[in-house]
Amino acid sequence: MRFRTNLILRLGLIWLLLASGNGHSQSSPPTEYQIKAAFVFNFAKFIEWPSTALPTSTSPIVIGFLGENPIHDDLKRMTQNKTIDAHPLLVKKLVSVAEATNCQILFIGTSERARLPLILNGLKGTSVLTVAEMDHFIESGGMVNFVVEGTKVRFEINNDAATGAGLKISSKLLTIALHPAR
Repeated sequence: MRFRTNLILRLGLIWLLLASGNGHSQSSPPTEYQIKAAFVFNFAKFIEWPSTALPTSTSPIVIGFLGENPIHDDLKRMTQNKTIDAHPLLVKKLVSVAEATNCQILFIGTSERARLPLILNGLKGTSVLTVAEMDHFIESGGMVNFVVEGTKVRFEINNDAATGAGLKISSKLLTIALHPAR
C-alpha cells in the first residue's frame, strides 16, 4: 500500500510540475480532463513497446486521438518539447483506423463508441496501447479505461489485451490500476 501511495504521489507531482511549466499560476485544481491528459502522458513512461513499434532510439511516441475528446489540447500543451527516453512526443488528431496503426497510444473518444469493434479489430496485430473513457471498454478488448470514482480519476487495465499486442506494462502501473470485474 505504501508503494501504491508513493506512485500516486509521484504521478501527482509530475502533473503539478507539468501544469506549472506553462508560466501561469494555477489558482484552481486541475480539471478531470487535465488529470486524464497527465495520466496519458505518464502511461508512455510505464509501457515497453516492441522494437518494431519504435525502430530508432529517437522515433517519436505518437499519441493519436480518434473522435471527439476533451483532453487533446491539454495533452498537446503538456507534451510540447518533451521527450521520454529520447523519444519526442507527438500528439495527433486522426480520422481513420488506418492512421491509428501508426500510433503508440490511441485515445478513443466516446463519440466513437458505435465504431469501437471496428477500431479494435483494425488494430489487431499492432502494438498500439488503446485508451478510452467508456463503459465496457476493457471487456471489449480495450487496454486502459478511465473511471471516475467520486472526485478521483482512476483507470483500469486489461493487461491480457496489452500483452497480446506485444506491450509490456510496468508492474508499477499495474499496481495502481483498478481491477475490473470480470
